[in-house]
Amino acid sequence: MRLNRQLAQATQRGDLSGQADKQQQLGLLLYHQGNYASGIRHLLQAQNILRRTDQADRLAENLNQLGTVYYYNRQPRLARRQFDEAEDIYQRTQNWLGLAQTYGNIGHLYEKEGDLPTALHYQHRALAQHRGTRQPASLAVIYENLGSIYEDQARYDSARFYYQSALRLLPSADRSGQIGLINNLGDIYRKTGQYTPALQQYRQSVRQARQLNDKYQLNGAYRDMGKTFQLLAQHDSAYHYFEASHDLTDTLYAIETNRQIALMQTLHDVERKDNQIAQLHDRERLNVLITGGTIAGLLLTGGLALVIISRQRLKIRTEAARSQQATQIYQTQRDLMEAELTNKQLSEENLRYQLQLKGQQLTSHTLHLIQKNQVLDDLRADLNTLLSDDKRDQRRQLKQVVQKIGQSFSHDKNWDDFRATFDQVHPRFMADLLRQHPDLTSAELRLAALLRMNMTSADTATLLGISADSLRVSRYRLRKKLELGEGESLSAFVQRFGS
Repeated sequence: MRLNRQLAQATQRGDLSGQADKQQQLGLLLYHQGNYASGIRHLLQAQNILRRTDQADRLAENLNQLGTVYYYNRQPRLARRQFDEAEDIYQRTQNWLGLAQTYGNIGHLYEKEGDLPTALHYQHRALAQHRGTRQPASLAVIYENLGSIYEDQARYDSARFYYQSALRLLPSADRSGQIGLINNLGDIYRKTGQYTPALQQYRQSVRQARQLNDKYQLNGAYRDMGKTFQLLAQHDSAYHYFEASHDLTDTLYAIETNRQIALMQTLHDVERKDNQIAQLHDRERLNVLITGGTIAGLLLTGGLALVIISRQRLKIRTEAARSQQATQIYQTQRDLMEAELTNKQLSEENLRYQLQLKGQQLTSHTLHLIQKNQVLDDLRADLNTLLSDDKRDQRRQLKQVVQKIGQSFSHDKNWDDFRATFDQVHPRFMADLLRQHPDLTSAELRLAALLRMNMTSADTATLLGISADSLRVSRYRLRKKLELGEGESLSAFVQRFGS
């Protein structure tokens, strides 16, 4: 209860270091009382504060304490995790005493888990770190741990050496620790068959335990004396000490039970009082907030009423002006939209008229070419008939005329006029076709244009000045360049472009 009051005072002052210290003390107190869960909770709260305030050595000390409590709470993995982090911190800060204590904790953990070689390795590492620290009490703990491991390995000479070394280093004030070591030496004598020295050690433990009224040590000494008398076949004495140990066990159990009940009752009372205090503080804060909120609400309501009235008047005037302005804007926009719509309709009609006119011009121009080429074709046929005569001079002259007519089929300017008119009616046809097939010749482009106009084969041959057979050859070459498959229509394919 005193620690809780001190923790509350440190919290009120904002003293983080004091809060961490009190949380840690509470955690250790609850751990020694056997309430491991509550002890872990307080130690974790202390750890959070120490991490925020960047207190490395104190954090490592907390980690060692928390690892010990985790072990006794049967959570060895969590315990090892705490010890490993503490080891890293002490290595970084070069705190050799803290590092030695951490190695001792890890060794003790492995000993209780039954891994004696690893436990021995870590205890020797702890011993190597301890020898330069001049801390006999801490060194005594390491010696005792080493003695315990050697005892578990049945290496009794080494165990006795380390127990005796620990006993010499242990401060005289630690009477309980001395009793434990004396009892351990008795175990070594008993396990090696030296029953008389063993009983001497146990009787010394009993005397000192009675002087201190240390029932735990007394219970252990009685139990070990019973085992020794049993080995000596002195069954009455063995029975006597076993019964004394049994009676002490019942007494200790009752004491421990009552202590746990008292502890739980105390924790419950503290928690209940803390909750009541917190509720009172909450009610006080709530009352202050309600009073202040009421006054502020009344002032705010009056101010808001004045603001609302003035803003409402201003809003009415503003809305009226906006309404008039919006009406004028709407009327202007409607007139503009109507004028724009009329312009668009006239523009569309003009475009349709221009397109219709160009189509008529293209058709008329095409018919003119057809008629011209038909006349030229007839003329060429007549001249070919005259060429069959035997008169050489006349034949040479007529041949020249035929050649000129043939050239007119290829270079007639009317084709340029046709191309210009065609591009106006079908503006994207040539560009789309050449983009996909850039290797087409001028003659192939003319044939494709005539196919786009759906000209018959006869009219196409006449316009191009070639025979029907030559037209078939030209169509075949065009199909090949356009990479058309067998059975695919050339005319249908051409119609896709420029649409």
